[in-house]
Amino acid sequence: MDEYFSYRNLRVYQQAKKFVLYVYALLRLFPKEEQYALCDQLRRAVVSVPSNIAEGMGRSSTKEQIHFMEIAFGSLNEVMCQLELAYELHFINESQLVEAEDQVKAVAQMLAGLRKSKRTS
Repeated sequence: MDEYFSYRNLRVYQQAKKFVLYVYALLRLFPKEEQYALCDQLRRAVVSVPSNIAEGMGRSSTKEQIHFMEIAFGSLNEVMCQLELAYELHFINESQLVEAEDQVKAVAQMLAGLRKSKRTS
């Protein structure tokens, strides 16, 4: 079964999933009126990160794999933007924003490394 789901073994995929759980925990702090606005957008963007890593690794061509990694990277940037707005709106505090940024940087670095390894292979 691992041969079909090799993305599960990637540290970047595992870290991206942990980041999803962190963001979902933050979303519980948002006011109810944001549940169908910023919260929905954040949920879609953060789930997109591990989803695109998994989808990309299921593609046979390196070009397609890199394309999905780039989509995942774009989603990371989208999440960071939305969390900055959440901070400015006082939905999350500074330490929560800093923790999110640290996690985004970790995933982004791993994605960049994976993308580089795909380009050189």
